[in-house]
Amino acid sequence: MSKVAGVHDADEMSEMSDPTAGPAVPPPLPAVPDADWSRVLCVVAHPDDMEYGTSSAVATWTRRGVEVCYLLLTAGEAGMAEPPEVVAPLRAIEQRNACAAVGVTDLRILDHPDGMLEYGLALRRDIARVVRQVRPDAVVTANFDVEAYGGFNQADHRAAGLAVVDGVRDAANPWVFRELAEEGLAPWHTGGLLVANPAQPTHAVTVDEEAVRAAVASLNCHEAYLRHVTDHPRPEEMIPEILRAGGAAAGTEYAAAFRYYGL
Repeated sequence: MSKVAGVHDADEMSEMSDPTAGPAVPPPLPAVPDADWSRVLCVVAHPDDMEYGTSSAVATWTRRGVEVCYLLLTAGEAGMAEPPEVVAPLRAIEQRNACAAVGVTDLRILDHPDGMLEYGLALRRDIARVVRQVRPDAVVTANFDVEAYGGFNQADHRAAGLAVVDGVRDAANPWVFRELAEEGLAPWHTGGLLVANPAQPTHAVTVDEEAVRAAVASLNCHEAYLRHVTDHPRPEEMIPEILRAGGAAAGTEYAAAFRYYGL
């Protein structure tokens, strides 16, 4: 029976009358429903975007036999002081090494301009194309809220995340981007979408110490980039801290937190 505004049941009255009662403890985050997954596609804007804790979940999946593909929408060529023609191939090498640290062998890098990634049909089409090629059970992307990571989120992250949401759905629609069918790519319906490191997670992937070490190693592979970023926390300290926070929310020692959407 629904409650009438202003009327409280006995339990509520008891809680209200107890001045020592603390705030209600939220239940642990449920597990991401990944038991039957065989393929996962991770779509992010730049090299290193997967390496801030999310790669621990990737390491967990690949160790279990799940095939994971990384799709980078840019080469990250505008992220360092050196000229873009120098930075792009360097960051690709570092990303391949980071992928290897967590068991990923399928890395794809598109040529959208770093720092100027535009949400639009071209970006949605490119994402839908790879979704149809990979045919994943789930797609992972990074937090694309306007405010994230302690400040305003980077413009490319915002454009990428919104394009991922739409591109995943475009991939399932035979009447959107009909040219993909002419390329021999049939529509594909992805079962789930995960947003990593959200402000309000709904699910988590519990990870062990081996996966934590793999995630630390994956971030450390971005050597040139980390040298460029002044005052960057040590990955050996930063990554376990992120994953311990996820574990606290999930009721485990370590976990990668996500906002999960069933599609």
